Amino acid sequence: MKKIQISPSILSADFSQLGKEIKRLEDAGADMIHVDVMDGHFVPNLTIGPPVIKALRKYTSLKFDVHLMISPVHKYIKDFADAGADIITIHPEATENLGQSLKFIKTLKKKVGVSLNPNTKINSIENELENIDLILVMSVYPGFGGQKFIPEVLEKIELLKKIRDEKKYEYDIEVDGGINFENSKSVINAGANILVSGTTIFKENDGNIKKNIETLKEV
Repeated sequence: MKKIQISPSILSADFSQLGKEIKRLEDAGADMIHVDVMDGHFVPNLTIGPPVIKALRKYTSLKFDVHLMISPVHKYIKDFADAGADIITIHPEATENLGQSLKFIKTLKKKVGVSLNPNTKINSIENELENIDLILVMSVYPGFGGQKFIPEVLEKIELLKKIRDEKKYEYDIEVDGGINFENSKSVINAGANILVSGTTIFKENDGNIKKNIETLKEV
């Protein structure tokens, strides 16, 4: 079983103190930092771009787990790589040629991630599974934080783990959307090894980030 890791989403952080918030997350035991990039087109919200990521890079040595919810995504990949992203995750619907975009991420010496929305089937990426480092299963429809977890995605997580085990693939299974203390165990038991959480990490237990990260890791 892969080590359970927590990738806190800075979407729920205090945006006026992002550098300090990231340092707090590192000190509290976060394994990486999840950065949600939204363009107001592919998803109905706007967040941050490469200049902000570049400015935040100096605050931590943790990996930046950057989820690009932008379309068309291909022409922006290098900008985010240059800004300091370590893992670049894209949606198959956001590029004209998924294989080409994934290879491009690899040439930039970054880890390759692909995100599946709740209604996106695994067969849309099955030809690329051996080239993928991380599969991000969305357990809400992307766009906003604080949404409720969609339990039907547990079957998708289980199937991704089954395929990985049978084919001897190496990809991580990450889950994002409505992750809390009530559903984190079922997500881990289904096969996920990286959990993204924003609201729970920053708000629960009176904002005790360290305790919240530790609790989410418990099986």
